[in-house]
Amino acid sequence: MNGILLIDKPRDWTSHDVVGKLRGILREKRIGHSGTLDPMATGLLVVFVGRATRAVEFAEADEKEYLADLRLGVETDTQDITGRVVRTCDSTVSREELEAVLPQFRGEIEQVPPMYSAIKVNGKKLYEIARKGGEIERKPRRVTISKLELIGAEDGAYHLDVVCSKGTYIRTLCHDIGQALGVGGTMSALRRTRAGTFSVANAVTLEQVQRAAETGATEQLLLPVDTLFYEYDAIEVIGREAARIKNGGSFSRAVPDGTYRIYAENGEFLALGQVTQESCKTIKSFFEV
Repeated sequence: MNGILLIDKPRDWTSHDVVGKLRGILREKRIGHSGTLDPMATGLLVVFVGRATRAVEFAEADEKEYLADLRLGVETDTQDITGRVVRTCDSTVSREELEAVLPQFRGEIEQVPPMYSAIKVNGKKLYEIARKGGEIERKPRRVTISKLELIGAEDGAYHLDVVCSKGTYIRTLCHDIGQALGVGGTMSALRRTRAGTFSVANAVTLEQVQRAAETGATEQLLLPVDTLFYEYDAIEVIGREAARIKNGGSFSRAVPDGTYRIYAENGEFLALGQVTQESCKTIKSFFEV
């Protein structure tokens, strides 16, 4: 069983929980994902099954899109609503005031990672230090917010549509917006709607995967791994060329330099390849061994 499975992660599940559940349902140990979601978050988790796990590294850097709820006037130690409240403020902020500060968070910005994160410092995860009441200095990291729009408000929370680069913490974004307004802020809800070209609209629930497994239809839920690389042109190899690819060798092809999807005559996706001066070498192979 090989391919990409789009899962709509439920609230209160860790990404690791989802992978563990799928290993049991699919009876496949080789399962990974690109882009962890916090337990309180819902939405798109791109899961790689079988030989497709070799493609995880290519998906991790994909741009992500989220719908986030920002609650102003409260700060927590985790920067989301699940944490311990450390500050409140009764001052009110108008929609116009909120929209006025959003431009400073668009484009390339710096974020200080939250203490409640899996980043390692001196071999220890930050959240392990935080849970013991500790706090250490963290270096700011550069991330890109390509879209940040206020799209509504309900029950005291502002709804934000965010498109961002790898490594962006949406809860830190909410916290920093609150800081800029002088009233504090925390993330009260989060849903990932897109990762690269994949949309949550095409995702399935764990319950749907379970039902498919019971009827022997799980293969129908999987996307081919080459779906991840459709932005690249395709090359077909025959005979000795295919054998060379499968043995880690190269072959000649008079095409422009660049990255290509490589297929066998029968349509099997063999590898992602790099052509340099008409010589094609494998970047990563995906054929069954």
